[in-house]
Amino acid sequence: MQLYCPRCSLVFSGNYCPNCGGKRFREPEDEDLCFLVEKGQIWCDMLADVLKQHGIPCIAKGRLGAGLAMQVGSFLETQRVYVSYADLKEAAEIVEELFGSEQEENDFNV
Repeated sequence: MQLYCPRCSLVFSGNYCPNCGGKRFREPEDEDLCFLVEKGQIWCDMLADVLKQHGIPCIAKGRLGAGLAMQVGSFLETQRVYVSYADLKEAAEIVEELFGSEQEENDFNV
């Protein structure tokens, strides 16, 4: 059974969230915003375009914030990409197709 951590926006199986260790979770609903992947700005833009081509809306959130990203340069900025739970499986397949085993290095809970 898959569970959803509203704090981390992470879908997982188990007795606690692998990212925050929290035990306040529930079953995911189709409209829940779920973490998909974290990538650098260029890869995130490419992924967002591919998801859009497949009819999957996504949201990308920067980790550094606009001010710090401007200071250190956008090449150091990473983006976390989120999709709805209803689109998560198809989006994950697209990520696997694009990035293959490299994806495992960028999981949210690492």
